[in-house]
Amino acid sequence: MDSAWFWLIAGVILAIAELIVPGVFLIWLGGAALATGAVALAVPLGVSTEFALFAVAAGIAVLGGRTVMRRMPIISDDPLLNERTARLIGKKVIVVEALIGGEGRVRVGDGVWPATGPDAEVGTLVEIVGADGNRLEVEPASP
Repeated sequence: MDSAWFWLIAGVILAIAELIVPGVFLIWLGGAALATGAVALAVPLGVSTEFALFAVAAGIAVLGGRTVMRRMPIISDDPLLNERTARLIGKKVIVVEALIGGEGRVRVGDGVWPATGPDAEVGTLVEIVGADGNRLEVEPASP
């Protein structure tokens, strides 16, 4: 089998794999393989030249695809879906382990989270104003 057909078939397989397991990555490699196959059909190339062409085309395709994907906004009904701590900002919670020296724990729903903020006694109502990783930043809640 001619190597140009190998590249074309590989490109189609990678494109199909992207459809089966979407991740917006294999499509760029598939495009590079198709481009390499098209060039190899038009101009006879050695195997090492084809691999070099594929490497360059893949690099350009991946970088170009990355640039395109970064400029496309992700529209979602719930933009904080994967940012659990950011979803908690503004909620009022109860201190369950006194905030002493700026550190303690608060109850959020049925869980207890580490918190930082001004000193507060157990049972004090505080408001979540920020988050750093899984550590919540709290301030005394306004009445």
